[in-house]
Amino acid sequence: MSLTRSILACAICAAFAPISSFAQAQSTVVTVSANPLGKDETMQILSPTKVLSGSELRSKIGSSLGETLGSELGVSASGFGAGASRPIIRGLEGPRVKILQNGMTVADVSGLSNDHAVASETASSQQIEILRGPAALLYGSGAIGGLVNVVDGRIPTSISKQLNGEAEIKYASVNAEKSASFFLDGSIDDIALHFDGNHRNTDDYKIPGYADVYARNAIKDRLPSSFTQERSLGFGASLIQSWGHVGASIQDMADRYGIPTDERSFIDLQQTRYDIDAAVYRPFLIFDAFKFKLGATDYAHTEKMPNGTPVTNFKNRALETRATLSHANWHGWEGSVGIQTENTNFSALAASTGRADTVPTTRSTSNAIFIVEQKNFGPVIASGGARFESIERQPEAQFQLPQRKFNLQSFSLGAMLTLGDGFALVSSLSTAQRAPTTEELYSNGPHESTKTFDIGYQNLKTENSRNLELALQKTSGLWHSKVNLFINKVGNYVYGEIDGLQVNEEGEHDAGGEFTQRFWKQAAATIRGGEAELAYNQLGDGFSFRTFADTSRGSLDQRGILPLQPANRVGLDFGYRHDGWRNTMSILHAQRQDRLAASEHFVTPSFTKVDLNVTYTHPYMSAQLTWFAQVKNLLNQDIRLATSVLKESVPQAMRGVIVGVRASF
Repeated sequence: MSLTRSILACAICAAFAPISSFAQAQSTVVTVSANPLGKDETMQILSPTKVLSGSELRSKIGSSLGETLGSELGVSASGFGAGASRPIIRGLEGPRVKILQNGMTVADVSGLSNDHAVASETASSQQIEILRGPAALLYGSGAIGGLVNVVDGRIPTSISKQLNGEAEIKYASVNAEKSASFFLDGSIDDIALHFDGNHRNTDDYKIPGYADVYARNAIKDRLPSSFTQERSLGFGASLIQSWGHVGASIQDMADRYGIPTDERSFIDLQQTRYDIDAAVYRPFLIFDAFKFKLGATDYAHTEKMPNGTPVTNFKNRALETRATLSHANWHGWEGSVGIQTENTNFSALAASTGRADTVPTTRSTSNAIFIVEQKNFGPVIASGGARFESIERQPEAQFQLPQRKFNLQSFSLGAMLTLGDGFALVSSLSTAQRAPTTEELYSNGPHESTKTFDIGYQNLKTENSRNLELALQKTSGLWHSKVNLFINKVGNYVYGEIDGLQVNEEGEHDAGGEFTQRFWKQAAATIRGGEAELAYNQLGDGFSFRTFADTSRGSLDQRGILPLQPANRVGLDFGYRHDGWRNTMSILHAQRQDRLAASEHFVTPSFTKVDLNVTYTHPYMSAQLTWFAQVKNLLNQDIRLATSVLKESVPQAMRGVIVGVRASF
């Protein structure tokens, strides 16, 4: 204990030795692109928002989206090794948290299972937006718990007359990571151009002790099958005119990563994505802009045995369109009306036989219309919206499974009351519906990576979510603060019930079988919780400070706790900026998590994670060079995430050092 305190004390002294003065905060407005009203993050009513950008984003980027966002307010990570970790928002995960790329669905299969990676690369991203709460009005039933939007600027919307961009290389000691990323923006006459890429290669990461919390095996010091190998390239171009713009982009991504279970299998992932983005300003009548987006994705991944033998082929082909008309001032109202369509063809077939392994080949179609409006009534800003959506699931005829059609309706009302001195009271009430996913309806087979034999239920009903949220926030001046309280009542909540029965790969009862049965069922659920944050001088030179806490509790009414609920957390961030120096220390403490579902038996111990980040920026020729060094998990804690299905056998990485350099020009 004395060694831990000494390390912590030395780190604080080292990080803040140059403190000598305080400076006034600078004001920076960041537009939330996932909001059709185009407001900054302090003006969100329907969904509390956090936007990561600039140096803050660069310091937090990890090998997965879950790792990148896992310490944000109200957000935790699924923690399925280094390659596959998805964000969990307020205790909701999988199909209830939608992942977007530039406002369009990523269209991977990460919502199906925790071992599936998010097919969106954050290393070359320019902004990541987190909308906690009822964002379903804008982006569909897959966002009933919230959404994450990764913005990479791949389709330019303005002309860069001079070539500009960013390039970064870094190395991490804990997994021998070697990575490089870049993006470039330029133009030829009225054609704006963008080019970006990323390459990352990591070994199995080091751990502080045994992998298994009970030390039931000899795996120690390094976690087998936790490697990652990822690359991506993207190119985009736009014609920019006074009337608006029209552009297109293409991205190719390949990802190979290990699954840190006893089988030590791995996944080979390939994705090609095409996007079109167009905008016409002052198109007609009262409307100020017409915007159209199209995204086409060809996604595939193969789960393989350690020797490379393919086991299951997952494929998902998707085509999505989104068209909106927005107006800025119509008798004081501003808002947006739009239509959205989505068509997907998904399959999970055995590599050896081509038969349906876990989920049959299924075509899904979705058609929706939505409207969001907002008006300023003096001290009160009111906002409301509605979305009507029709979703149809159509399994191929050979499987002799019923087609299902769901008609969904979602509504939301919200208001922001200005109280003076920068304070505002925000309230929102929403009701949203979610259609059961393909796997929840039609699963009937083994899943190698999770060691479950999943059995869907064809007669699942629509989920109905009713969400009430209250928030008090201060968003101006040196001191910022917010307190959010929420309660979400969900009817027909879909969950996986594990009965403990062991079966073989054919689903036959076998005491020595390698799979555990999991049935998709429904029951009423309640998720409630709160978040609080207090920050000082987050954007200015001099000393900065932030403290926060979040809690979320989910339960099935009269059936006990929901599985994989996040632990209560508190955090402290200290920072100092002066000239080119930027020093930060982050402390995150997660409490012991003993609120367990009936199928859970391991009480996750508490942990304290301390990270240090030191950067120095200086001009070099026509560029700005930023040298950075980070220490992750300074106290070398054995960290087990309560939200991970592998928490008993997969700890997070031990103490490690990251060094690198970034050039901006």
